[in-house]
Amino acid sequence: MGRIVVISTGGTIASRWQGSGFAADADGGEVMATAPLPDGVTVEVVDLFSVNSPRLTTAHQLTLLRTVHEVLADPGVAGVVVTHGTDTLEESAFLVDLHHDDPRPVVFTGAQLPLDATDGDGPANLHDALLTAASVRDLGVLLAFDGKVHAARGTVKTQTLAADAFADPSGPRIGNIGFGRVSVLRHPPRPTPLGLPEMPDVPPRVDLVMHHAGADALLFNAAVGAGARGIVLVATGAGNATPEFVDAVAAATARGVLVALTTRVAAGPVTEIYTHGGAVDLVAAGAVPAGTLRAGQTRIAVLAALLAAGGRVERERVLRRALGVSPERAELVSA
Repeated sequence: MGRIVVISTGGTIASRWQGSGFAADADGGEVMATAPLPDGVTVEVVDLFSVNSPRLTTAHQLTLLRTVHEVLADPGVAGVVVTHGTDTLEESAFLVDLHHDDPRPVVFTGAQLPLDATDGDGPANLHDALLTAASVRDLGVLLAFDGKVHAARGTVKTQTLAADAFADPSGPRIGNIGFGRVSVLRHPPRPTPLGLPEMPDVPPRVDLVMHHAGADALLFNAAVGAGARGIVLVATGAGNATPEFVDAVAAATARGVLVALTTRVAAGPVTEIYTHGGAVDLVAAGAVPAGTLRAGQTRIAVLAALLAAGGRVERERVLRRALGVSPERAELVSA
């Protein structure tokens, strides 16, 4: 099957008891030693960092992105597996996917139970990720978890504790893993990958602001005041807020702030249906609708657009491309 490089970043799969709770402290070799290898697979381990994934920063994620590209520069590598904490796995995987232009897979996995749990799920998940990385091609960045394969785009953590932790609430999974093989069920469309960004000294600030009953634009405007170059408005319903948010979005975009519009609802696309502060007005004020992507991945799309070269118009074009809702790729909204 080939040589797989495992990039270890920490998370529950690398966690042990610390006296009052669990935290990542195992290196990649220790994690790898828990998992059976699929037949024909050899493994090399890259210890990138070992942290609980809520502590990951944009700088960590950009370092991971660059490391994946460096590993894949070796034509002898058949695929890459990234072990990662589940809390922010969906964000890191989507960032790598946005910039992934290689037929070889990058497969993220992790665990819901710690390294030394007698009934832990990490070993099986890691085995399945290795099998997937050695078996499939031309599917982009994937997640292998609990016997299932998911596309990075659209897949989010849907369970805080259950083993079956990930799904795309708006679409079906990519495939299943069992009996020593990966069964691919579909090949999803993917936007053209973005170029690898430069590593900025200070990554651009991108904030999330959620609308709720009784909300005003105070926190949205505070994010602008704090220097946010991008804001994700997490709206209600199909992408609705209030006239006050419409005014705030218009003022922010006039200052060059990149604004994307998603929803706090679990599934379904952002859709321009309502006015009086709804998505009709927010989009008219300059917010870019996120299709079926949710808050964390929409934020990553805004980040990627801000890291791309070019001015305001080009950044918005890149954002639409990253979100998969540009006019020439509109079919992705309903895919």
